[in-house]
Amino acid sequence: MPRDIELAILFADVVGSTRLFELLGDLRARDMVATCIEIMRGATEKNSGSVIKTMGDEVMSTFPTAAEALNAACQMQRQITAHSQLKIDGHAVAIRIGCHFGPVVLESRDVFGSTVHTANRMTSQAKSGQIVTTAATVAQLPPEWRAVVRQIDVAAIKGQGSEVALYEVMWQPDEATSMLPQIPLEGRKTARLRLQFQDQVVVVDDGRPNVVMGRAEDNDLVVKGNLISRLHARIEISRNKVLLVDQSTNGTFICLAGGEEAFLRRDSMQIKGEGMIGLGRAPEADSPLTIRFRCEEG
Repeated sequence: MPRDIELAILFADVVGSTRLFELLGDLRARDMVATCIEIMRGATEKNSGSVIKTMGDEVMSTFPTAAEALNAACQMQRQITAHSQLKIDGHAVAIRIGCHFGPVVLESRDVFGSTVHTANRMTSQAKSGQIVTTAATVAQLPPEWRAVVRQIDVAAIKGQGSEVALYEVMWQPDEATSMLPQIPLEGRKTARLRLQFQDQVVVVDDGRPNVVMGRAEDNDLVVKGNLISRLHARIEISRNKVLLVDQSTNGTFICLAGGEEAFLRRDSMQIKGEGMIGLGRAPEADSPLTIRFRCEEG
């Protein structure tokens, strides 16, 4: 009897497995892929999940909660990266992982529905060594997990009317540590940034340490323009500094009150004082597309 249930769906696959067979030959490559599959299976079962199916170099698993799915995903990445027998010319074999939480139809030890399709699409969006998930999954996470995810892009998903925000899970220890919220020392002033775009004001601080800007509707600041990417840039508080991170095609322009100018493309910089930000083009004081900023101390 089919039944409806909410689950986290996870897909994990070996990146470039065809090339493995070309480089190593059938027997050795098959053994490497099999080792990866066993690690994926073990991580799934250790975190209350169930392996639904394996398809060549790919595993599909389900989990009762989003946190258990991400626990398993991080375990998979760490164990495969560290495994001594999964190295080629000194480089580790890599996997990519996609995850989505939502309603599915459970029938005869298989799952069906749009949630499965979205999870699979997250895997295709992931690069080598990445774990990519959705806002729906992030919404299910406890605070300690939300601290180590960041929005990286938006993408159109076939069958859905709007674009979906993509989040990366920072599974490597140094990345995760840098993403964790900093505990301010007593008496120490904390960084805060005030953004103004048209009649909208957004404050970036410890309570809201990440603001995303671009033309997609689910950005914190939605700025429309033919040179503006869907997910153009973000501003985040990191280690008591305000960072502007560009993720766009055409770059981000910064003009400080003292006249200093900067340009970022796929890079980041610390911003201080006050000034203007232009997405895709230099900011002009009288332009409705200009974002104004002012750094403050909390």
